[in-house]
Amino acid sequence: MTHFASFTAAAQLHFGIVTDAGAISMNAAFPQFSSLQDVVVAGALKDLAKAAVGRAIDFKLDDIQYELPVAHPEKIICVGVNFPDRNAEYKDGVEAPPNMSLFPRFARSFTSADAPLIRPPESEKLDYEGEIAIVIGKQGRRIPQDQAYDHIAAITLCNEGTIRDWVRHAKFNVTQGKNWESSGAMGPWLVPFTHPSQLDDIRITTHVNGELRQDDRTSRMLFPIKRQIEYISTFTTLMPGDIVITGTPTGAGARLDPPQFLKPGDVVTVTAEGIGTLTNTIADEQA
Repeated sequence: MTHFASFTAAAQLHFGIVTDAGAISMNAAFPQFSSLQDVVVAGALKDLAKAAVGRAIDFKLDDIQYELPVAHPEKIICVGVNFPDRNAEYKDGVEAPPNMSLFPRFARSFTSADAPLIRPPESEKLDYEGEIAIVIGKQGRRIPQDQAYDHIAAITLCNEGTIRDWVRHAKFNVTQGKNWESSGAMGPWLVPFTHPSQLDDIRITTHVNGELRQDDRTSRMLFPIKRQIEYISTFTTLMPGDIVITGTPTGAGARLDPPQFLKPGDVVTVTAEGIGTLTNTIADEQA
């Protein structure tokens, strides 16, 4: 499977292909693009992959630092409470609602693979949420479910880090707890989306310091990804480069007894079949 990545090497930002052997920079081959996001927006991921065939490795993996695959999307829309056990966690006796819960995240709230998630001085309740993110490749409005997958360019991983006490600062608003700078992560790369089997029933897990905390399958989503695209595109035009973060399984630290929040030195890994693993440490914000 091809892995498209944004990365810094030799003090320069690159986009290209990452393999087990190393990284291939495609900047020079595609001078019309300044970033991997530009490649996605232009619908040129296939061209990038084809042009990389047979090219030599430019950098060893130890010599690169991953950057966000899509750094400046127009929209990042997150789906909340999207697994059966997550709905039960709320212990409010309410069945799953007929429509999904949504909230926005800002690009600055995410950092890249292998970088630390930042715990702010205002709260020690930084939590993890392992998720799959889809990257839109084709513009669409009121997209029917049977055409939804045609609008996906690629998939990646997300740790939708959350400041738990700040999501409860208002009556019906979680935005302020979801948008602390560098509190979440995405990456390490984009996997081209070419077949429904890549999303319909894949396992997603989250480990903290090697301990399994979250474990579920996309086939159990209350609102499948096709429905997410249909619903979201009803009220807003999905644009190339937009990101939809599709929901986290049960097992976040806030729901453990007693709650276990992230602290400096912790290591969080989010893994999904066919996509890979996103790894991040935790650090306190520096003044």
